[in-house]
Amino acid sequence: MRMLKSHHCLGPNVYPEVPDGGWGWVVAVAFFLVEVCTYGTIKSLGVFLQDIMEEFGESNSRVSWVISICVFIFTFTAPLSTLLSNRFGHRPVVMMGGFLISLGTITSAFTSSIKEMYITIGIVSGLGYCLTFLPTITILSQYFSRRRALVTSAASSGEAFAICAFAPAFTTLKGHIGWRYCLVVFGILQASVIGCGLLLSPVIIRPKPVIEDNESDREPLSLKQLEAIYKLENEQTKTSISSGASQGSEDSGVSLSASNGDLRTAGAEAKALMEFGAQDIEGQEPSLSTPPIPVEEKDEGELAKVEAGPLQPCSPKLLDFSVLKDSAFIWYSLFGLFATLGFFAPQLYIIELSKSRGVEPSMASYMLSVMAVAEIFGRLSIGMVLNKVRCRKTLVLLACVVLLCLVLVAFTIVWEFWGLVVCSALYGYFMGTVGSTHLPMLAEEDVVGIEKMASSAGVYVFIQSFAGLAGPPLAGVLVDVTQNYGAAFYSCAVGMGLSAICLALVGPAKSGMCQRQSRNKEKGKGTENVEENISQDNDQQDFLEVDLDDSPVRRAVEQENAVNVI
Repeated sequence: MRMLKSHHCLGPNVYPEVPDGGWGWVVAVAFFLVEVCTYGTIKSLGVFLQDIMEEFGESNSRVSWVISICVFIFTFTAPLSTLLSNRFGHRPVVMMGGFLISLGTITSAFTSSIKEMYITIGIVSGLGYCLTFLPTITILSQYFSRRRALVTSAASSGEAFAICAFAPAFTTLKGHIGWRYCLVVFGILQASVIGCGLLLSPVIIRPKPVIEDNESDREPLSLKQLEAIYKLENEQTKTSISSGASQGSEDSGVSLSASNGDLRTAGAEAKALMEFGAQDIEGQEPSLSTPPIPVEEKDEGELAKVEAGPLQPCSPKLLDFSVLKDSAFIWYSLFGLFATLGFFAPQLYIIELSKSRGVEPSMASYMLSVMAVAEIFGRLSIGMVLNKVRCRKTLVLLACVVLLCLVLVAFTIVWEFWGLVVCSALYGYFMGTVGSTHLPMLAEEDVVGIEKMASSAGVYVFIQSFAGLAGPPLAGVLVDVTQNYGAAFYSCAVGMGLSAICLALVGPAKSGMCQRQSRNKEKGKGTENVEENISQDNDQQDFLEVDLDDSPVRRAVEQENAVNVI
């Protein structure tokens, strides 16, 4: 795809259609790094869970509130991210988010209580995650169409690579420098998001204008040509009326009528002659073509708007909640709400679960790595599958959610090392399929479509925020009450099961809405056709009344009356 115009490497990129590549590959790399510094970091904080509990003397549930508040702010402020991106552009918003992420993580290394970490990591970094993640994935979706599922899945694998690398690396590093300085290292790495924001050049789709000959641009017809056209129409009308009179004379009375077919023939021949004359003036040979299809007045107005020039980008609304009227979007948002219960707790508690079941502490941290490696394969494979399937893509996502729910249940009944490894691998794989597609799936016509992607993404993530707030603390309370880390996975399994039910209802809701719209459209079209037929009949009647005044039958009758008088 050739780029039409780019002011410079940081300016907007103009394409005649969705490029499916171009500068989009650079944006995909930027999104990969953003995934490393956002979700990859959040899910790696479980490495420091036990250290923070011992440092501040807090319980599982109170420490898990750090992650919970962070995820809540991350998702709850999504409409704010959408508003700022529409107002100031994606680049400055992402750069500001990168600064807040780095600031919150570094300052958390110098906190003296868990409540201070609620502010630093929970609020400051959480706000930075929101301002960084959502604008990046939104602009990436605009650069791709046919390859969207594959590219977003591959780019979102940065989260899995981060978990795979960070879990063993920081487990080893904290033994040498302590968990506080590990957070400083984390914050320095997250500052790279500021550079990623510089790469987010906006994309503008400006189709090439179609040059057509307009009737208004042609030279006016000569007097002889206009006279020929007038004679043709007049003779055709006289012939039609005369034939009607001759047919009617065979009966008891005289019937004067012109058929619709004759009138249509006259109009078509007149238009053909006009086109012939225009082509002759322009020095072109006449060409045979099918008669033009009549266009309704409403369609003509829309056509005029399209042919007036290149498409001008309309200014998006700063914040648009109109998607809440879409029943399919409502069910899909509920799916995201319940699925979020199972997105963060397993990574937070898998290390402690492994330790409680006899796994060596040095080996327990590798469970996160197993999850991460399997998640990479899941993200890549689901992208290829969605590019080839011909059924609804939400059905593929539904199958992955159901299998993920079964794996979460399996965590509660497995007690040996290899069983936990298998469960971690399966969880990582299916988590990769769900985690990489649930947000980009909004751009598919099965849900809301690419036109509403920017506004619906903010509302969708906002709805998710409440489950992100409740998920980790709920799991922590279950662990404190039962003294069993496997209990944390029960809440995740229940939430994932409810999300599967909501996702299954997206298809029927979308089909029902489309059927209602088609019925309303057909009803409106039927009313317009009736009105058009009535107006055509009135026009034909008026046309005949005018022509009958100059008909040969009328002249013959008047001449006969004049002779009788003499």
